[in-house]
Order: sequence, then structure tokens, then C-alpha cells
Amino acid sequence: MAKAKKETKVEQGFSKYVRWFWILFLGGILAVGVLFLLASSGAFGEMPDHTQLENPKTNLATEIISSDGKTLGKFYFNDNRTPVSYDELSEYLVEALIATEDARFYDHSGIDARGTLRAAVKLGSGGGASTISQQLAKQLFHGEGSKNIVERVLQKLKEWVIAIRLERQYTKEEIIAQYFNIYDFLNNADGIRSASRIYFGKEPKDLELKEAAMLVGMFKNSSLFNPRRRPELVKERRNVVLAQMYKYDFIDEKLKDSLQQTDLDLNYSPESHREGIATYFRGYLDGFMKDWMKKNPKPDGTKYNLYNDGLKIYTTIDSRMQTYAEQAVQQHMPRLQAEFFHQNTPKRNPTAPFLDLTLGAIDTLMWRSMRQSERWRHMKYDLKKSNKKIEESFEKPVQMSVFAWKDGQPTEIDTIMKPVDSMRYYKSFLRTGMMSMDPQTGHVKAWVGGMNYRHFQYDMVKQGKRQIGSTFKPLVYSSAIDQLHFSPCDEFPDTPFCIEANKYGNPEEWCPRNSNGENDYGGTRTLKNALANSVNTITARLIDKVGPQTVVNLARKLGIDSEMLPVPSIALGTPDISVYEMVGAYATFANQGVYTKPVMVTSIEDKNGTLLYQFKPETRDVLSAETAYVTVKLMEGVTQSGSGARLRGKGREAYRADYREIITGYPYEFTNPIAGKTGTTQNQSDGWFMGMVPNLVTGVWVGAEDRAAHFASITYGQGAAMALPIWGLYMKSCYADEALNISTAEFVEPENLSIKVDCSEVEEGDVEDNEKEELPDDLEF
Repeated sequence: MAKAKKETKVEQGFSKYVRWFWILFLGGILAVGVLFLLASSGAFGEMPDHTQLENPKTNLATEIISSDGKTLGKFYFNDNRTPVSYDELSEYLVEALIATEDARFYDHSGIDARGTLRAAVKLGSGGGASTISQQLAKQLFHGEGSKNIVERVLQKLKEWVIAIRLERQYTKEEIIAQYFNIYDFLNNADGIRSASRIYFGKEPKDLELKEAAMLVGMFKNSSLFNPRRRPELVKERRNVVLAQMYKYDFIDEKLKDSLQQTDLDLNYSPESHREGIATYFRGYLDGFMKDWMKKNPKPDGTKYNLYNDGLKIYTTIDSRMQTYAEQAVQQHMPRLQAEFFHQNTPKRNPTAPFLDLTLGAIDTLMWRSMRQSERWRHMKYDLKKSNKKIEESFEKPVQMSVFAWKDGQPTEIDTIMKPVDSMRYYKSFLRTGMMSMDPQTGHVKAWVGGMNYRHFQYDMVKQGKRQIGSTFKPLVYSSAIDQLHFSPCDEFPDTPFCIEANKYGNPEEWCPRNSNGENDYGGTRTLKNALANSVNTITARLIDKVGPQTVVNLARKLGIDSEMLPVPSIALGTPDISVYEMVGAYATFANQGVYTKPVMVTSIEDKNGTLLYQFKPETRDVLSAETAYVTVKLMEGVTQSGSGARLRGKGREAYRADYREIITGYPYEFTNPIAGKTGTTQNQSDGWFMGMVPNLVTGVWVGAEDRAAHFASITYGQGAAMALPIWGLYMKSCYADEALNISTAEFVEPENLSIKVDCSEVEEGDVEDNEKEELPDDLEF
């Protein structure tokens, strides 16, 4: 009896423990459920709603895309982020992420119960339990955790709730893609696309195994595992990722061991507004987009944000041709600059880099430049400094980095210099502008506004306007052909010619001279020979026959909006015009007389791919196809026997070795039809070359910031030596790339051509160019 009572008592005691176990167990579940409900309802802080989960708020960079599908650059403020889809990720990225961050990712619904229990039992010493979904929730909606234990627990609850919601909202693949897209990999590498391009110069799809492992390793702490500052530490972390991939059978031991011995092999390619490809074009595009956004608000009436809204701008620039153009500039300009410095030593030119200026005039020029500088503007209007204080600041040496050419490459030199001296130093550099365009479509294929955007930000394609010299003469000839039906074979006397005073509003008699004065006259010349050799007197005869206003009217129809006075002297290229305008004008001749306005942007889309803008071609008939063709045939003479003949490999062979080096690539030995015109302005301040083939028109200008900085003689100061080599180098690269399909064909001859263009039966006279190819002298002056 006693034994039975004892057994009953034990059973009752055991039942009590079981009851308490279930009370505690079910109570715990209930408590957790209540906590989840409270967290979900926002009792512990704001929680994202369905709309926010569907469209998480992230800043997305605007992407600039070339015509051949490459990213030229981005507009962003803080976040250089361009999202990619799961399909655009390398399989190595996904495998490395799963192995390192969440091995059971495909088996849970946002929370890894086994990992959470392990972390609770071991108090976190065995590793964390955050799943990829939880980490994504943390980055998207509540950031870094608090140090307060209670707040950390509440944040973890919220993280769990958001993770579960994310798993319901998105597929596993979409969560992985979002996780890669949201992370900050440092060095302006926001998201996996930027990180892949910046650290390895690749798209995410193209990453190799060890590259993917390095980037996944940075998820632990990108500030600590920064490959630029701590490469050895990053390598160790990468090797941990490779070990994890081996552990979970993504790679074998042999591959793991071999890769762990390799270096990081970074190909660091920073993406900033002042670096990379097509920087000057991107500078233009910044203004274009801001104007467009003012006129085109979002559907809700708010304005688009160029730096945060993830727009996609599709441009006409071809990344290959843009690269060739920039390479041509960097190949020619340092050699030309070296000669300019050689001629402007203190011994040879005490007022270097200026010529023909008194010391007083130079002081005035520098004072005016100071007043126009960004330093002056900042101190005057932002810092409210007096003019005296500002002027004094220009005389105080400061530490700075200045531009220089070194071994043919742009570089920076750290130095201490007075700001006024740095201004004079930069005025000694020759600059350039270049644009290339398809004449039929108007699509601009390459745009190089200068040598180095970081140090020379003024764009010499569209912003800068310079005197154009003889490159304006084809417009005079074209007017004469259009109005008077002249032929390239028509002959004119090569004798002095004057236009009397007050004719065409000219206050004085105008008597242009040829380059060699009285020794450069005699006999007759055909129009083809006259243009090829840039004979000023014959050009003057032509503008007298058609009138300056006719030429100005034609220039306006050809898209030249710059100021042009209808006076006879415009025949020799006195107006200041941009490269952009000149390329558009010349393209009309190649396009059978139809002007097509240059196009840079074809379409704009929002981050969802919705079309926001589609360009509409702007064209107009300007000249008959016959007039345009005859003008082209005239300009072919320039490259056959005139100042552009070196493109054919013709000309003197006795050039001094260093001169041949400066006109890089000579002889170019092009054999296909090329129409073009060189231009050299007064005192050799500006050198131009306009060149075209049937499907590509390209203009190049070279000169210094101030016209007083120039070569002393025409040997190096002519367009054929300053600008033409850039065109030649660029076209050689374009022709070498057969995928570009740059034409080598004849220009299209119109039907029923009535004007004679074959002048082979006419005596062309001596080939002596007014923009002469002089042999280099000893350069003492």
C-alpha cells in the first residue's frame, strides 16, 4: 500500500514536470508568436509595408551606355550603384556566397532554425546565424545593430520578420541578386556591378573564381577587407572563402590549393566623373540631362534626379571609336608639346609661353585670367574676400598637383607653386578638340574635348570656339558652285586682288595676300588647285562674286550658329566657330547636301525600362546633291596634292628625325578617297584639320588657351602638323577594326552630273601649299 502511494506520488510529480514543460514550451512559442506579431505590427519601430518591400528605396546611379552596349560612365552622388539581375551574375559569385554566408539558404524560409539554435547554445561563439535574407533585411531597412542588448534583440526580431516577408515576396534568386546589388564594396563600388568593373574591369558575369571569392569575402567587412589598402588581409579572407567552397563541394581540393597561392591580380579602374572614357562627352551630357529634366518631370510632377533615379541614357558614342580617338590624342599631343617646350625655353623665348606680347600686356592677360578663374569666383562670392586679399592669395605658394606629360602618358606632379605661376604653367600647354560623326544619321561616334578632364575641364568640342582659318574656304567655294555653277576645273588668275572700300560694308579696301607675299603669284590656277593650296587671292575673288552674305546664309543652313559678320574677310576663316559646328557643316557635303543635326542621345529610360525620351532626326535640304559632290571633289584635291597630301605618303622625305616623330605616323599611306581641308590661323595660333570619307566626318583643332601662346613658325604651327596627325592616327585605328565598317569607297556621284570634276586634262601648276610643309630650321628665335 505504501509502495503504491509512493509510485502514485512519483507519477504525480513527473506529471507536474511534464505539465510545466508543456506550459513553458507552449508559452515560449506563444511569447515568440506575440513578439513576432508585435514586431510585425510596428510596436517595436516602423516596419516596411508591402509597397516598400516590393520597391525597396535605394539610390541608383544613372548609366551612360554607348551605341555598342558598353558603359561609358555613370552619374551618381554618393551611390555608384547599377543593379543587375541574377542571370547577370557569375555562378562563382553565387556559389561563393552560399558557401560562405548561408549554406542552407535553399532549405529555409528566411530563418535558419538550426543555425539560430546553435548560435543560442554557443552564445555566438560558433558563428552567427543570420541568413542571406536576414542580412538583406538589415541592409535594406534598419542598418547597423545597436550596442544596447534590448535594442539588439528587438532589431533581431524585426530582421526575422522582414526576412520572412522578403522570402514570400521574392524568389531565392531575386534575393541573391538584391543582396549583391545593395552592398557597398568601397572605392565608389556600390553593388556588385560597380565592384566588378572597378576592381577587375569586368562585368559580374565574367568574373573568374578567385575574383568572385575576393568580392564575396568583402561581405564580412568591406572597410576592414579593403583590397587597395590591405591586400594581404584581403587575400587571407579570399582564401577562407575558397576553403568554404571546398568544404561544401563547390570546388575540389586541388583547385582550392592552387588558387590560394595566387595574388589578387586587381585591375583597379576607378569610376569617377573625372576619370574613365569619354569624360568630356559626359560633361556635355550632364548639362543636356539637366535641361531635359527641367522640361520633362515624372508622372507625379516631381523632378527626376540624375544621380539617384537609375536612369539609362543610350548614346551614339561608339566605345571603340572613342577609345581610338583618345589614344590618337595621347599619342600625338605629348610629342607636339615637347617641341613647344623646346622652342619656349627662357633662352629662346624670355616671355614664354607667349610671343609678340610686351611684359605689360602679359601682366594684363594674367590679371584678366585671375578674375575669370574658379579660385577668384570662390573667394569672392563664397568666402566674401576683398579683391586685394584674393590677389594676395595668388602670390602665396601652396601645395598642389599639376598636370604633366611623362613618357607619353598623362601624369600628376606634386609640387609647391604660387597659384599665379600655375596659371601661367597651364597656359603653356597645347590643347585639342575632336569630334567624329556619321553624316547620314548624324550620330556622333567620338568626342574628345581635351587631353585630361581632371586638369583641363573646358570642352573644346562644343564650348570652345576658335578662329577656323582655311577650313572655312570650302563654304565659299560651295557658294560659288551653287550660285554660279563653277567647276573645280575652272581657272582663275593667281594675281593680287582687292575688294574696294565700302563694298559689302567693308570700311577699308581689303587686299588679302598669299602666304609668301609677292613671290607667291603668277599664272592661273584651277579652283581645285587653289583650294588644295589654300590660295587666298582666289578665295577672295570667289566671295566677291557671290557676296559675303550669301556665304553667311549658307553657313547658317549648315548649322553654324556662331557670330559671323557678312564681310569679305570671312572668306579666310576669321569667325570663331566650334568643332561641333564645323563637323556638322562638313557632314552636309558628305551627305549629298542634306544637313543632319548632330545626335548624341538616342533614348532615355527609367530604372524599370520605361521609355522616357526618343530622339527625332532633324534634317534639312541645304545644297543640291551635285553642288555637295563637286565640293567634295574639290576637297579631295587637298589630300591628293595639297596640305593634306601627307595622308597619302607623298611629300618630302628629308624631314629631320624629330619632326617626323612629331607628325606621328607619317607617311600614313591611305589609298582610299579622302576629302578634307587643313586650317592655320594668323601667327599659327590655331591648327585645324577636317577630314571625311563617305560614312565618317571628323574634325580636329589644336591650339593653346591664349592665342599669344603659339609656335614661332609655320613648320610646326600649321594645321597639317598640329591637327592632321590626330586624324590620321584615329583613322588608321578605325580602319584596322574591320567591325566598324568605315568606308573606303568613292563618294556617291549623283545622277545627271553636269559639272565637270575631272581636271586631269588641265595643267595644275606647281604644287606649293600656302600652308607650307617647310623643312624644320634650327628653331632659334
